[in-house]
Amino acid sequence: MSRPRNGWVLPVSLLLALLLGMVPLPDGVQPLRPYWLALVLAYWLIEIPERVGLGVAFCVGVVADLAYGGLLGEQALRLVVLAFILDRFRARLRFFPMSQQALTLGVLLLNDRVISSVIHVVMGVPQPPATYWLAPLLGMLLWPPLHLLLDHLRLRRQ
Repeated sequence: MSRPRNGWVLPVSLLLALLLGMVPLPDGVQPLRPYWLALVLAYWLIEIPERVGLGVAFCVGVVADLAYGGLLGEQALRLVVLAFILDRFRARLRFFPMSQQALTLGVLLLNDRVISSVIHVVMGVPQPPATYWLAPLLGMLLWPPLHLLLDHLRLRRQ
C-alpha cells in the first residue's frame, strides 16, 4: 500500500522559501542569510526529480529575480547550475547519510556563492563582506532539519 502524497507541499514550500529570502534582516546578519530557495529546491530535486527539474529551477529563479529586484537571470542561472549538478549526482546523493548530504549541500551552496561573486565582478557590482561566505555553512547546518520537515510534510497521511 503506497502512502498518499500531499501535492500542496511543493508549491507552498517554494513560496515560503521565496518569502524567507525577502524578510528584512539587520545589516550585520544580512550576509549570513541562507539561500532558502536553493535548499528547498535541492530537497525537491533529490526527492521527486520527475516533477522538479531544470525547467522548474529556471522558472523559480526568474520569479526570485523579479521578487528580489536583482539582475534578471542571476538567480535563474544559479538555481539551474545547482539543479544540473544535483540531477547529475542524485542517484548517489539520495543514499548518502544525512551528514554527507549536508556536507554536499554546503559545497553546492559554496559553489553558488562563487557563481554569484563572478557575476558581480563581471557586472562591476561591489563585492559583499567576508561574512557572505559563511552563509553556505549555515545552509549546511539547516539541511538536516529542513529535509526532515519537508519529508514529514510530504509523506504524512492526509
